[in-house]
Amino acid sequence: MNDPALLALGGTVLGGTLAVAGVHSYASGRAQRQALVDRLSGGGPLRTASGRVRRFAGIDRRLRRTRLGRTIHLRLSATGLDLTAGEFFTYVTAVVVALWLIAAATLAPFFGPIAAVLGVWSAAVFLNWQRQKRIEAFINQLPDVARLLANATAAGLALRTALAMAAEELEAPAGEELAHVADQLMLGRTIDDALGELSERLPSRELIVLVTTLVLANKAGGSVVSSLRNLTQTLEDRKETRREVRTMLSEVNATAFTVPFLGIGSLVLINSSNEGALARVTGSPLGQGLVLLALGLYTVGFFVIRRLGKIEV
Repeated sequence: MNDPALLALGGTVLGGTLAVAGVHSYASGRAQRQALVDRLSGGGPLRTASGRVRRFAGIDRRLRRTRLGRTIHLRLSATGLDLTAGEFFTYVTAVVVALWLIAAATLAPFFGPIAAVLGVWSAAVFLNWQRQKRIEAFINQLPDVARLLANATAAGLALRTALAMAAEELEAPAGEELAHVADQLMLGRTIDDALGELSERLPSRELIVLVTTLVLANKAGGSVVSSLRNLTQTLEDRKETRREVRTMLSEVNATAFTVPFLGIGSLVLINSSNEGALARVTGSPLGQGLVLLALGLYTVGFFVIRRLGKIEV
């Protein structure tokens, strides 16, 4: 009787050991798979290159699976901001809730949702502004990019090598973008695809001309050195023209943002001089309609002034 008991005990211990080893192997493999998915999805390490700790990693992972999260990630990648989609979404949500509460407490409950919508719209405007700012900075560096590529090509270097060298010599954002192009070329992508993705990420007429010149020279050959040197002078002239136009239109752009702030300031002034005035005005459908009409007119005025001050160079 003792032998079957010992066999049963030994089998139980062996089964338990194998079960524990299996659970450990499964958990380890699942953790490795999740780390690989996070790294390939662009989530990056828990710390950035500058040492800043990544926050809201769980929210970022869940948000990346949605269409909204992918859209936010693409917009952030074009701005160069050191933020994940989860961080940006969390910060914007906190700001929107704060604006809702402040507007409802300061003005009237009717203005809470309006302030929240303005907060979301301001976040989208901020991303577009950062993207345009990065594009402008990249355009200002394009003469240096063309000059470096011309010198490297004249020295007998291949275009792939010239792009990698320019990425090391230039500062951000041109250095970062060209480094991304060089990494894609090392992974086997063609020059047409890598440069085409660059022109889609940072669209501008100057970059399209440079990319077209490089692609045609790579396909058909020819005097790429003289073309790049002529293009360098053209880009320098366009850079000066853009600077002059931006200086002349600075007053118009300032006016476009000043007019809506005057309207908001007038609402705050009315409510502070006569406490509860806005609550009484927005207490009826007629008053709410008139307030929405006034806000709509301010919005139309903002876009009209911005459109008048927008000149394509």
